[in-house]
Amino acid sequence: MKKVYAINGSPRRNRNTATLLDKVLEGCRDAFQGMVETERINLGDLHYTGCKSCFACKLKDGPSYGTCALRDDIRPVLEKIRTADAVVFGSPIYYNTITSLLHAFYERLFFPYLTYKKGFPTLVTNRMKTACVYTMNVTEQDMLERGYRDNLRSFERYLELYFSKPGLLYAFNTCQFGDYSKYVCGAFSGEEKLAYRTEFFPKDCEAAYRLGLNLLK
Repeated sequence: MKKVYAINGSPRRNRNTATLLDKVLEGCRDAFQGMVETERINLGDLHYTGCKSCFACKLKDGPSYGTCALRDDIRPVLEKIRTADAVVFGSPIYYNTITSLLHAFYERLFFPYLTYKKGFPTLVTNRMKTACVYTMNVTEQDMLERGYRDNLRSFERYLELYFSKPGLLYAFNTCQFGDYSKYVCGAFSGEEKLAYRTEFFPKDCEAAYRLGLNLLK
């Protein structure tokens, strides 16, 4: 049975990013008529750090060569990913890039695969399918003008290097609050935000579902 995991890099368990990741997983299940294992993993629920530069993953003849030696909540997640058929990474955009939660996870995921042999070959044996889902409080034009794409491409290049070229999904101008009147937030109109969400977020969900349908093709 195929295995697909969604890595939720948002500290929120049930908002925009999580919703879209669930739609991707739903599409995967429907594509295989339920004959696929899916799981959303919320990084905000886990206790872990980024890479600690212990270099145990590079130690000659070491017991952790090629794998992360740190023992925390991320260790079993990394083990799951090693045998996955596909992984979808989701993140809201904070300060023009992915969250620190996902960045730390990427460090732990990528670095053990990298060798210091000539040419820097990798130890990857499982070229799984990948995708990235991004949610953001700006328009598409803002994303392009503010350089978000350059920041995000740096992570996507590693996904392509180690696994596969990721499918991409963007959700723009998302609602950050359920009720804007409760927050000091004069830069945004709650009514306009809600109107945009009502029109466009269902389309984002449909796009996420289609991404899941085609992820393993």
